[in-house]
Amino acid sequence: MAGEPTVAEKLKELYELQQIDSKIDEIKVLTGELPMEVSDLEDDIAGLETRVARLKTQVEELEGEANRQEAKIKEAEALILRYKSQLDNVKNNREYDALMKELELQNLDIQLSEKKIKGANKDVQNKQDTLTATEERLAAKRKDLEAKKVELDQIIQKTEKEEDRLRKQADKVRKNIEERLIRAYDKIRTSYRNGLAVVTVERNSCGGCFNMIPPQMQLEISMRKKIIACEHCGRILVDDFIMDVGQEEKETQEA
Repeated sequence: MAGEPTVAEKLKELYELQQIDSKIDEIKVLTGELPMEVSDLEDDIAGLETRVARLKTQVEELEGEANRQEAKIKEAEALILRYKSQLDNVKNNREYDALMKELELQNLDIQLSEKKIKGANKDVQNKQDTLTATEERLAAKRKDLEAKKVELDQIIQKTEKEEDRLRKQADKVRKNIEERLIRAYDKIRTSYRNGLAVVTVERNSCGGCFNMIPPQMQLEISMRKKIIACEHCGRILVDDFIMDVGQEEKETQEA
């Protein structure tokens, strides 16, 4: 365009950019919640893997404790045999009482170790049950993640080239629009979930928020002499024939 673009030309470029960005948004909708679902599954799997590792460590520690108590029982049993054999050779009541005291202590130690073994084995069983359930959940999550990734990859393969083409097209259009308008456009787009910043007047209403547009404002919009925003939602308003701007002049020159 030679010289400073007219307001009509600026509006046309903004609407053209909106149409391109809306097509990019549509491509993103195709992937839906899949990227977020994949990310959530990856986080779940990482958490389950950490839990599995922790449970395995706890099981090993409990089994180690049970083994240590088994060893203590064997030591106590060996001492009991030795003390019992010594009873046959006691010389006085003091020695006899001392040996009986040691026998009593070793038997108490055995009882304590057996209690600890029983508790450890019970804890091991509980941990094993939890571990099994957690590993099953982990396997299911991994299978689900694999399926989601395949689905997402298929969608990306289908849309990647089209999205890349549209982004290059959008970048090209952006370069023709002054920075002030681009900032306003981007700000409005990020304010709404549907990403609409430039809309046409549809049935006498704003194409974004559907509030009525006064007749006088509709007339001003159709004249394209200034950039007009919806007084309700702030979106930039254009008429239905905005994309025809420049066509008449072009057709005249070609004729």
